[in-house]
Amino acid sequence: MVEEKTAICFIDHQRHMEIDGRYLKNLEPATRNLIKGDYPTAKITDFICDHDLLKYQLMRVDGMINSDVKQTKKINHRLTKAMQSDDYDIVDVNDNLAKSLTFGQKVSDAVARFGGSWGFIGIFTFVLVAWMTINGLQLFGMHFDPFPFILLNLALSCIAAIQAPIIMMSQNRASDRDRMNSENDYHVNQKSEHELRILHAKLDNLTQNQLPHSLEIQKLEIEILGQIRTELDLIQRNQPGNVKRKLDENDSVDHESKNEKGTK
Repeated sequence: MVEEKTAICFIDHQRHMEIDGRYLKNLEPATRNLIKGDYPTAKITDFICDHDLLKYQLMRVDGMINSDVKQTKKINHRLTKAMQSDDYDIVDVNDNLAKSLTFGQKVSDAVARFGGSWGFIGIFTFVLVAWMTINGLQLFGMHFDPFPFILLNLALSCIAAIQAPIIMMSQNRASDRDRMNSENDYHVNQKSEHELRILHAKLDNLTQNQLPHSLEIQKLEIEILGQIRTELDLIQRNQPGNVKRKLDENDSVDHESKNEKGTK
């Protein structure tokens, strides 16, 4: 029968079987650092039993959970602060411009709207054709603007001279509308970019820290459960009832052996 190796735990100074503990060199660096925090003189060749190791494994699990919770709260605080600190209100461009309209601006918008329609083109074409027809053919005895229609050219020049600045006024209002829309888009994009950066930081924290910590915690839980089961088996083996049962079994075996010897 192979004799099981034993070692002395440097914490409780009791002798244990090697299967009931671990050497510090075989532990994860984080757990080993926790142990060295309480026992600075501990060496990597020292042995620690599962009973004492359980405390530091639980401390490591609590540390990882608290670190993840703290980091998550920090990121959520940044996100909440970013959403509340924005003092720019999105402007309703149409409503704002409608409230600030003057009579002249309303007229310029109406002129620009009518001047850029097919109705204006049709009416203007009809007036030009009628003017040239009446004066060219002297219909109804009218001949107030003979060819080459100098009066018509003067009227068209005056209309163009008046219409151009009116349309420009309307275009200025359109540029104001575009500028306000651009400001709204800029602030919305800036706020969205800031929030997206925080959300990316949250996702990075989830993938780089919390998920690996979850897997590591599950691994530690399995080890802890195995250690607890080993200790329970050890306790059950050392219970008085089990010891008495073993003594009774040994007595019965000795009695049967004596009977066999007497029979022989």
